[in-house]
Amino acid sequence: MSASQDPTPRTVELLRSATGHYTARNAAGAQVAFGQGEDLLSPVELLLAALAGCSAVTVDTATARSAEPSDFRVEASGRQIVDENGGNRLEGLHLSFHLAFPDDAAGRKAAGMVERLVTLSHDKYCTVSRTLEHGTAVRHDVSVACAADDTR
Repeated sequence: MSASQDPTPRTVELLRSATGHYTARNAAGAQVAFGQGEDLLSPVELLLAALAGCSAVTVDTATARSAEPSDFRVEASGRQIVDENGGNRLEGLHLSFHLAFPDDAAGRKAAGMVERLVTLSHDKYCTVSRTLEHGTAVRHDVSVACAADDTR
């Protein structure tokens, strides 16, 4: 294992608050609500947000050292399909970066970095896009209990 690899597993806990309504929480206590319904991102939209966010962090961190952007938007899109095995998945994932910087030396320096940073993010730094492109197995285990004193 190289010195840059972090063997610590990344984890989130998902809690159900109502039918189709969930909260994901990390060990530090940060959380996001999602699910099905008004004012909620769907799980697929969260995946797209993670994809956009992962690349955005790389671009933002580096360019902000030179200039604060006046506009910073990343659109993530994809088409949900049913594949040849009858399974749902996304295809045609695409990120579209829309950035603006001040028209001064620092802003032009930041603007000149964006294309290279987006490429580096895709090719090297963004764990989300690299995992999606390379694929990885998803395993699971299940524990179910029926409690006699359940008052729900």
